[in-house]
Amino acid sequence: MRSTAMNRALRGKLALTAAALGVGLLASGCSVNNSQQTTAQYQQSDGINTEVGPLELRNMMIVSAGEDQPGRVIGAVYNSSSEDVKLTVNGAEGSQTEVPVKANSYTLLNESSDEAILSTTGDVPGSLVDITITEDATNVSSTVKFPVLDATLPEYKEYLPAGSTQSPSPTPSPTASELGGSNH
Repeated sequence: MRSTAMNRALRGKLALTAAALGVGLLASGCSVNNSQQTTAQYQQSDGINTEVGPLELRNMMIVSAGEDQPGRVIGAVYNSSSEDVKLTVNGAEGSQTEVPVKANSYTLLNESSDEAILSTTGDVPGSLVDITITEDATNVSSTVKFPVLDATLPEYKEYLPAGSTQSPSPTPSPTASELGGSNH
């Protein structure tokens, strides 16, 4: 009788083990149908990446206080050619700025020197604006969409062009319960 009870206990343990193994295999099989995020290319920051001629533009964006205000172009421009080049950035309403980039070097537009300012952004912060970028050595140009950001994120406040006026963000009105009132 004892061997029958042990056989039943052993069979029960084996059944539970098999069930757990089956559930584990089914759960891990779900990833077969889902794409892996590590294989998808995406912009890993607020700005955009693009190439024009020998120039690689990384994390490019415009920081501005508003649609009718100046905007500062920030990001990094890498020059893979053996000669100095000039990047021209054309924005809304004829606004334009030029960025010199040394041969086999880079220019960081986030630094305080050599600010690249457009006279107007062409749209409100939070939007994407058409920007035409041209590299002068090969006269290659491309139109891309740059994001327009404001000082809502504190890390961009220092990049607002001089003389910009950032309007305060709207604050929600407190409810009666927040003011200590009652709903009687």
